[in-house]
Amino acid sequence: MPEPFLGIARSLGGRAWRERPGDARTAAAIAQREGLPEIAARVLANRGVTAETAAAFLDPKLRTTLPDPSGLKDMDLAAERLADAAEAGETVAVFADYDVDGATSAALLSRFLGAAGGAATVHVPDRLTEGYGPNEAAFDRFAEAGCRLVLLVDCGTTAFAPLAHAARIGLECVVLDHHLPEARLPEALAVVNPNRMDETGTLGGLAAVGVVFLLAVAANRALRRRGHYRYRPEPDLREWLDLVALGTVADVMELTGLNRTFVARGLEVLARRGNPGIAALLAAAGVERRPGAYHLAFVLGPRINAGGRVGDAGLGARLLASDDAGEARRLAETLERLNGERRQVEAEVLAAALATEPEEGAPFVFAAGEGWHPGVVGIVASRLVERFRRPALVGARENGRIRGSARSVPGVPIGPAVLAARDAGLLEAGGGHDMAAGFTLDTAKRAAFEAFLAERLGALVPAAGHAPPLDIDAGLSVAGATGGLLEHLEAVGPFGRGNPEPVFALPGVRVRHARIVGRNHVRADLGDGGGGRLAAIAFRSAETPLGRALLETDGPALHIAGTLRADDWRGDGAVQFVVSDAAPAGAAA
Repeated sequence: MPEPFLGIARSLGGRAWRERPGDARTAAAIAQREGLPEIAARVLANRGVTAETAAAFLDPKLRTTLPDPSGLKDMDLAAERLADAAEAGETVAVFADYDVDGATSAALLSRFLGAAGGAATVHVPDRLTEGYGPNEAAFDRFAEAGCRLVLLVDCGTTAFAPLAHAARIGLECVVLDHHLPEARLPEALAVVNPNRMDETGTLGGLAAVGVVFLLAVAANRALRRRGHYRYRPEPDLREWLDLVALGTVADVMELTGLNRTFVARGLEVLARRGNPGIAALLAAAGVERRPGAYHLAFVLGPRINAGGRVGDAGLGARLLASDDAGEARRLAETLERLNGERRQVEAEVLAAALATEPEEGAPFVFAAGEGWHPGVVGIVASRLVERFRRPALVGARENGRIRGSARSVPGVPIGPAVLAARDAGLLEAGGGHDMAAGFTLDTAKRAAFEAFLAERLGALVPAAGHAPPLDIDAGLSVAGATGGLLEHLEAVGPFGRGNPEPVFALPGVRVRHARIVGRNHVRADLGDGGGGRLAAIAFRSAETPLGRALLETDGPALHIAGTLRADDWRGDGAVQFVVSDAAPAGAAA
């Protein structure tokens, strides 16, 4: 067992600090070959990058990482049918899930069809009146409107009855999804899902919008082969990588391999702000600097989701598909307002959910309440995961049923567990992926469902609630936390699941000033013995041991761990330290 980093065996957050493993010689070779500071090269080496692979890692190319879409089952069927629709000028129905992945998928298809000669009509179900996934009434409306082809994005893999109804009324359906399937597939012209049981699994980490992009590549190739672009301009699919990046990050997919390339190249497109909807939403949120993966996850994502949570579920897809600057501005302002309402509703439900303390040793926490808004239960579940460090399920109870969402921690796949519970007859509906799932539960079966989950997840969460170790990439001085270092670190990104943001430890610093800002955040000024100063912030920490330690400005020196980010509030190239943990300096805590 290696010695704890800086001797911290138990921090204020209850965590042991450990140095992230990496080879010093590899780091030195990367620094020399790529001209990087030693600390940035160490971050790369800590992630398994070698001197030989560093150049490709730092500059991922779509032409070297994009696979042949035809490698996915049913892809060629789907692509040829979409190409038929574009050639014939058909209006294609798109049924999309109400989250960011669904909205970006629908917008990408709308843009592709419009550029290729067809058109799309998008339907996003109302969370309260229609619930999750395809429904027969929506298919009836598509048929009445004269649509023959329906593309289902980010949903549909387990929608057996609705898709059978669609087939009976003469609709051709193509499922473009990534959620975990059952052994059987629904009745459809094509089911393109990299997680199908007969797939290789090499693309199983794609978001639905990644699957949709591959379909656009395949359909575009088919149209080119047919000579469709002899008399009309061929669309440049790369211009829509901002949508792919947004959906991938917002759906918390691993940022490795193809996903990392999608996001890296998509952020370059996003920086040009060519999509009027994204540009308007960034403006409404007050983002002036070049957006990064953080803005996709925590600025754009929540605002696009706000429509589906507490307003009109179709707003996000309409915003992202619009080329009308005025319409985009109006939609963005509406989503900004709805996001404020969502925050208030979320705070109320979270306060009620926190009254549900998990039992000692329980592998998950389950909270449900009458009158809770179903649009925020997923966010509240994420907050409970942060608080209790174990999977969390949160549901809205109404008319004898609980409609809820589950969120998990790495290494504890919640989607398969929910799917297994549904197959065992314990759920009316349910499914998802490793980190997130949705479910509908008869309250009479709640105890049996919880017992099932406890048995299935118990071995995977042996120390429920125990804080995992905090991996530290390197020690960093206050003086070394500069904008220049941040620029080098951003080349290691984009950061997210699978490529974690570098965590640094500032040894023996003192808090010069501190105050509570916003919603229980603590903003502080840090200093060291050399006279250096560094702005810092600890989010949602005011009522925690970490926040109280930062607010005690006349307290002892602290070892502080966190990440280095641009300070959007101050601007002008300023940086700030985002604090994630701390411990008293001078002795193991």
